[in-house]
Amino acid sequence: MQLSNEKSQANGHVYVISAPSGGGKTTLVEALMAQDSNVTRAVTHTTRGAREGEENGVDYHFVTKDQFREMIQNEDFLEHAEVFDNLYGTSLAEVRKHTATGKDVVLVIDWQGAASVKAMMPEAQLIFVIPPSIAELEARLSARKQDDPEIVKKRMADAMNQIRHYEKFDYVIINDDFKSALQDLSQIFKVNRLRTHYQKSKNQPLLDDLLGEKI
Repeated sequence: MQLSNEKSQANGHVYVISAPSGGGKTTLVEALMAQDSNVTRAVTHTTRGAREGEENGVDYHFVTKDQFREMIQNEDFLEHAEVFDNLYGTSLAEVRKHTATGKDVVLVIDWQGAASVKAMMPEAQLIFVIPPSIAELEARLSARKQDDPEIVKKRMADAMNQIRHYEKFDYVIINDDFKSALQDLSQIFKVNRLRTHYQKSKNQPLLDDLLGEKI
């Protein structure tokens, strides 16, 4: 899979946001997109069944395991992983579709997927969201009432494993007060848009004019 020219062809940044289940990453991303029209989400492919209220192509691309495996063979995925007996993956086409328009694209995936994306796209920014305490995390998972106690127990064990990898990320946000966490997340996106390579790509005509160069 050739990604060497990915950065030069697109203006948008790629962000990976990870958190243990119940960490609040999905709610934060939805709120960020609601207030920042330049941010969009890469919709993940998954083999798990849709939960109540979820819509195909909006929350996830719901596919069969055979379809998912065919996509793996075709090298369609930027990253993919198996979580709780279900397959999840982010297609490269989904990411390029957004970055080519200049939008910042968010991938909501786990730490393993984040590592894969960073290896293939070093310029990608990795953000890890953590709860204020294990007790609060357990309370959030239990309050969902979508999973039985055994599933909650598994998710708690997975949360501990996820948190152990926080140092692999570029940023860490503590999601205690939601408004503060959202402000922290928003500032990361705004600051990165001031980076030289981004400004050069977005404002090349202005820079050329200031330098007296012909456009």
